[in-house]
Amino acid sequence: MNIIFDLAERCLFDADIARKLETTHQARQLAQAGRLSFEPTAPPKPIAGTLFPDKPLLLMPRDMPRRRLDTVEGKAAFFHALAHIEFMAIYLAWDIIYRFRGLPAAFYRDWLKIADEEALHFELLRRHLSSFGVGYGDLPAHKGLWTHAVDTADDILARLAVVPRCMEARGLDVTPAMIEKLRAFGDDAGVAILQRIYRDEVGHVERGSYWFNVFCRQAGLEPEHIYKEKILACYQGKPKGPFNREVRIIAGFTHNEIDWLEERLHE
Repeated sequence: MNIIFDLAERCLFDADIARKLETTHQARQLAQAGRLSFEPTAPPKPIAGTLFPDKPLLLMPRDMPRRRLDTVEGKAAFFHALAHIEFMAIYLAWDIIYRFRGLPAAFYRDWLKIADEEALHFELLRRHLSSFGVGYGDLPAHKGLWTHAVDTADDILARLAVVPRCMEARGLDVTPAMIEKLRAFGDDAGVAILQRIYRDEVGHVERGSYWFNVFCRQAGLEPEHIYKEKILACYQGKPKGPFNREVRIIAGFTHNEIDWLEERLHE
């Protein structure tokens, strides 16, 4: 019987991209076949030891070159940035599985499904990127994504608040406009990929909301209050708006939470 935490460790502490993708898809298949154990064998290694590929070169957000979608170079940079986000999302999904033990098997199944979907998104984007003559790692990428995992490595409620319910939820706000821009430039293949990612990520954020609420209530905590507390404590700066209220509600946000996010914009 394969153990999910062993597969997670294999993905997080090996920089090889091909092996990471293969292991992620294999793990999902094992889970679907009932051949995956959720019983831990050894405690998790420190998050500081997580291994990443040598490329892309990681820059601070302010140092990233600006990109315009009306040029081939701009489109390549845009899809490279998206590919990097989806690649890091594989790590984020595996790390929430690996780092937090003793949770319901359904939690691990949900995040394994998310890891598998993030791997598929990365593969779709990398293939589309190749149509511009660019491979993943050829361009610089955003440095900030993993810091949120490091900052919440010992707090499952903070991790759920900051990663699916803040970082990933941002995609629910901005992706529809990206889709329309790509459609205007005639990139039908790119539009189809973003539509697939958008559809899946509504579900990812919804799972984040669901488990955040479950774990809050199990601890006797009020979810809306704890969400605000964790965002203020763990997320530097203000979450950016505007916020896609209709889709965030589908993804498990309350109107009160969205009202608070909108008020924060003007503080």
